[in-house]
Amino acid sequence: MLSYILKRLLLMIPTLFGVLLLTFVVIQFVPGGPVEQYLAESKATAGAGGESLYRGGKGVTEKRLAEIKALYGFDKPATERFWIMLKSYLTFDLGKSFFQNKPVWDLIKEKLPVSISLGLWSFFLSYFISIPLGISKAVRAGSSFDLWTTLLVLIGYAIPGFVLGIALLVIFGGQLQWFPLRGLTSANWDTLSWSAKIVDYLWHIAMPVTALVIGSFATISMLTKNSFLEEIRKQYVITARAKGLDEKRVLYKHVFRNAMLPIIAGFPAAFIGAFFAGALLIETLFSLDGLGLLGYESVIRRDYPVVLGTLYLFTLIGLVTKLISDLMYVWVDPRVKFD
Repeated sequence: MLSYILKRLLLMIPTLFGVLLLTFVVIQFVPGGPVEQYLAESKATAGAGGESLYRGGKGVTEKRLAEIKALYGFDKPATERFWIMLKSYLTFDLGKSFFQNKPVWDLIKEKLPVSISLGLWSFFLSYFISIPLGISKAVRAGSSFDLWTTLLVLIGYAIPGFVLGIALLVIFGGQLQWFPLRGLTSANWDTLSWSAKIVDYLWHIAMPVTALVIGSFATISMLTKNSFLEEIRKQYVITARAKGLDEKRVLYKHVFRNAMLPIIAGFPAAFIGAFFAGALLIETLFSLDGLGLLGYESVIRRDYPVVLGTLYLFTLIGLVTKLISDLMYVWVDPRVKFD
């Protein structure tokens, strides 16, 4: 076990290096870098000083352009900038945003509560609805209930989350005006009582969470159903029934424990993934100021420290979570060996 863990930890190093290197190389060829973004946003119109290489830098002197490039560190070769970045990442210094003038860590801390809120709701609703649904489908396999629920969850799976989000916004937010169109709370949040704050929060979070979780029902419910069906057909279940045990006792005491092994083992990855994956379009669509929206705006504005810093952090979290998920298999099922 220790040897396996050590190997996996060592493999994280080249994986992180490869992800950062590939992203850094791609960034070098993306048009409209931070310097041009800065010039376009500030509408700089310095004195005539020759034609600039940047379209947004027309009218800016070469001296001023050199100062701006030095400000963002682009006066150094790309290889030197890459190694400087790697050295800072070793100490978990993610750098400072070009345009928000804040450390990347501070920006992540500011946006994290929104992503955690969406992630917790989507994770718990997905599992608390899908697992009982999957068990019911397994017990009633082949019935009309099984067929209709399968059809419904597959339709939900086939509809992209952002398309469902747009439909919810148009129908329930625009036409019927039952739910707010944007934000996580109302403007008068601070003046509300605790009970009113809870109602206001749930009122705002209803549509984004619905758009996030609908597509996840199919995967978890079908996995639960198939796991239970596989266990129900095994010999020990037939033996337990032959001994006259109650069907509920057979199902929940014997079958449930074994059938839930693959689902429990996937909890860590699903739990972390709910915070950092799939919410970009939903946060952008509903104007929720979370990590997804931060990443989107950083890419649009070419805020490279934020893009690379969050990528480094999320990749590291993903690799560690994947290792924990694999180790969970051993914890829930001692028969699994890594030899």
